[in-house]
Formats: sequence, C-alpha cells, structure tokens
Amino acid sequence: MDAVREATGAVVWGPAYEKIPEPLTRLSEGDAITVLGLRFEVFDVPGHTAGHIAYYCADVAGTPLVFCGDTLFSGGCGRLFEGTPAQMLDSLDKLAALPAATRVCCTHEYTLSNLNFAIAVEPRNTDLADYRQQCVALRARGEPTLPSSIAQETRINPFLRARVPAVAHAAHAHDGADENDAVAVFASLRQWKNEFR
Repeated sequence: MDAVREATGAVVWGPAYEKIPEPLTRLSEGDAITVLGLRFEVFDVPGHTAGHIAYYCADVAGTPLVFCGDTLFSGGCGRLFEGTPAQMLDSLDKLAALPAATRVCCTHEYTLSNLNFAIAVEPRNTDLADYRQQCVALRARGEPTLPSSIAQETRINPFLRARVPAVAHAAHAHDGADENDAVAVFASLRQWKNEFR
C-alpha cells in the first residue's frame, strides 16, 4: 500500500477499528467521504469482521450503489470471523433497508456457489430458480453476475430472508433452530452454509 500511495499520492480511507497500515483516514458510521464528486455515507456492518464498514452513495448515474465488502454477497453473506450472528443479521438488515434499486457491489464472485446453497434452503422459490438460471448463463459467457441489487437479494438470498417462514422452517428442519428466532435461524443458515458441499 505504501508504494501505491507514494507513487500516486492516493488518499487511503478505511475502517476505524481494523488493523490497517497507517497513514489512512479511519471511518465509521456517520462519516461521509467524497470520491470523484460522489458522496458516500459510511455504515458500520460488523459480522464478517468486528470493524467492517460499507460505503453507500445515493446517486451514481441515477441509481444508488453500495460497496459492502464481505458482508453481503449475491445469494449469500460473509463468514463470521470476528462477529456474532446477531451482529451480522443486524448488518444485513441495515443493507436490506437501502432502496430496492441499490446496486450491490460485493468483494467476490461467489454467486453460483451461494445460489446452490440457497436452492437447498428454499427449493420452491421461483425467483431464486430464475436468477440462478440467469447467472449460470452469464458465467457460461465469461460475464460477471455482479453487481446485484437489494431488490434481487431480498427475493433470493436466504441470509436476508431469515424471517421468511419457508427459510425459517428449512433451518428448523436442518438442525432444530427456533423458527421464531431470526438470529437462531440466521446462525443455523450460516453454519449450514459453512458445511455445505
């Protein structure tokens, strides 16, 4: 990072509570930065790591956009390396509350593997089946499945659907999770995904 910073004069922004080499401007929820004339609000989204943050811009060429790192993936979410299921569910709820048109820019192209798991959880979800078919076609052409959108993710992503009866029932059937406890359902889904092949 030092070589890039020295060669370009780039300013580095990053999470307030993560171990990142100095110098950088540390950010947390409530902060905002302007990049290329675009204003990005910062959200704390712990779960994957304790200090994870996301950057949200309300208008990039007419559409909102969020850079969410490893918190939210298309059809999935990040592993819980430092956070708790309750923290991650709260973070995902925060992202799911963004406008439906928000483009979701995540860190990795894990979509097909995530969708295979999502179908195991919710096999009767026709939106999910249709989306998987679209994503298979994109990848077959060598094209990315990303970005996704908040609207799409709320229809197909089991980690955003922990309160949906079919998803809660699947978690209960898998390991006895309390269907009326969204955190327990989320924790069950995350553990199930960790072991899913």
